[in-house]
Amino acid sequence: MRACIIKTAAVAAVCAALTCGCTNLFLQPDRALHLRPEQAGAKYDAVNFSSADGTKLCGLWFPARPGPAKGVIVQFHGNGENETSHFLYVYWLALEGWDVLAFDYRGYGASGGEKSLAGSVADGKAALAYARVRAPGLPLVVIGQSLGGALALAALDGDGADLRALVLDSTFSSYRAVAREKFAQYWITWPLQWLAYVLISDRFSPARLIARRAPVPLLMLHAPEDPVVPYAEGRRLYALAPGPKEFWDVPGKGHLLALGQDGGEFRPKLSRWLDAALSARRN
Repeated sequence: MRACIIKTAAVAAVCAALTCGCTNLFLQPDRALHLRPEQAGAKYDAVNFSSADGTKLCGLWFPARPGPAKGVIVQFHGNGENETSHFLYVYWLALEGWDVLAFDYRGYGASGGEKSLAGSVADGKAALAYARVRAPGLPLVVIGQSLGGALALAALDGDGADLRALVLDSTFSSYRAVAREKFAQYWITWPLQWLAYVLISDRFSPARLIARRAPVPLLMLHAPEDPVVPYAEGRRLYALAPGPKEFWDVPGKGHLLALGQDGGEFRPKLSRWLDAALSARRN
């Protein structure tokens, strides 16, 4: 009984923190070194570039093997840890003929500055600019995962004329809606759902941004049993997106399952989808 009370109190504290009026609490960075890319057998360059306000950012560049590259992929990772864990979702695409950039937002890993939602959007714009300079003229693809999908939509807003394809993995439609969903999961916080609409900013609302995105091929992936970002959030976002678009259900109970090491069918399936997206644009 006492353990249940402690757990309930902890849940309430987390939910209260989530809605303290600071959307930046969606960002949960760390500066730990989780895995060196060479430990995964990856060839890479450690790269550095600056955000618009001068904040120093770091990234990992995985060159296409063998070259030349057929395009460049920029990964916008999720809200926790840093690039030294998240690169595992995308580095393998270098072996499929793509240049791949994984990078850290401010406050994450070896990047400078302090976490900031608006700052992370600016950092995403800087990463896109770096990829364009590093691989000039190559087709551009963006993969956004979880919160990274929301950040990618914001960074691409008003940009992306050269974008060839967009992949959103387990992404939500609204910061407020996700906060409300977390409140609704527990009886002790259920009556407080309304606070999400008062205290959480939807300035960078994915629902609003996706509706006006450039009409390039969109792929969305989501597990119906995702315990972190509700499946309904992904479906809601997909419904608002203009075509061409596809939605892949991912089996299993977990978050960001499709492109992990146990993704099975989804890595080769994604590789084929990306090739088709390039081919369709050329035709």
